[in-house]
Amino acid sequence: MAAQRTVGDAMLRRPTVHAADLTVGAALAAFDASPKTHLLLLVRDGVLVATLTRDDVAADADPDGPAAGLGALVGRTVDPAVPLAAAHALMAGRGLRRLAVVDGSARLLGLLCLKRGLTGFCTDDGVAEMRAARGLSGEPTASRPGRRSAARRRRRRARW
Repeated sequence: MAAQRTVGDAMLRRPTVHAADLTVGAALAAFDASPKTHLLLLVRDGVLVATLTRDDVAADADPDGPAAGLGALVGRTVDPAVPLAAAHALMAGRGLRRLAVVDGSARLLGLLCLKRGLTGFCTDDGVAEMRAARGLSGEPTASRPGRRSAARRRRRRARW
């Protein structure tokens, strides 16, 4: 009998992470840089401090304020030993596409990334291929707050 696959088997091992002191403005820039960014992982010394979704950031949030205070951990993390089928059912049931994978000390181990079709999980190789196709660095370890938003890029191209 084959061993049951776990979250640890399917997680991305090199997710993009952000410093725990990330500002709201930098968080918004990270979300604007890619429509595929659903969850920011805010980390200090390898420990997950907060996760942040687009919906966590109110329209009137201070762009210079700390983003971590707007985020959450509860309901957004999973242990690597959880059976993958159970994690998939949980994610589909809650409408989640991303869960941070952490150990018992909240050390970030990876990211469980449910694909858009909700039938499978992202792979490190698949993410690297997508990044290469979009001309991004192969090392997804830091935010890229200087990138233009997709809307701004479209407007600029339309002028040419």
